[in-house]
Amino acid sequence: MGVIHIVLLEFKPNTDPEKIQDACQSLFALKDKCIHPTTNEPYLKSLVGGRDISTEGRQRGITHAFVYEFDTEEDRKYYLEKDPEHRSFVQGLRNVIACVQVVDFVPGA
Repeated sequence: MGVIHIVLLEFKPNTDPEKIQDACQSLFALKDKCIHPTTNEPYLKSLVGGRDISTEGRQRGITHAFVYEFDTEEDRKYYLEKDPEHRSFVQGLRNVIACVQVVDFVPGA
């Protein structure tokens, strides 16, 4: 197993639900739109996520969670620092996101 990248989002309280849905669909589309610069193939191994449904009350404002898997740390680094599709997506979120939390790990490490 490679590198797991978890993204937790808090949308601004007055964000139109349709804009939230569009943002989530755009995020899921990254799995096919993000192309590795050497192989010219999609390189996100997996991407799952959605709206929080926890009943524990410990979300602290987080409304959505997404879990990515990359084969290598180099792939994750390219995604975060250089991938034009990811960078464009992030720019598009600036007006609707109140908070982002990110946790990355290698399973078992």
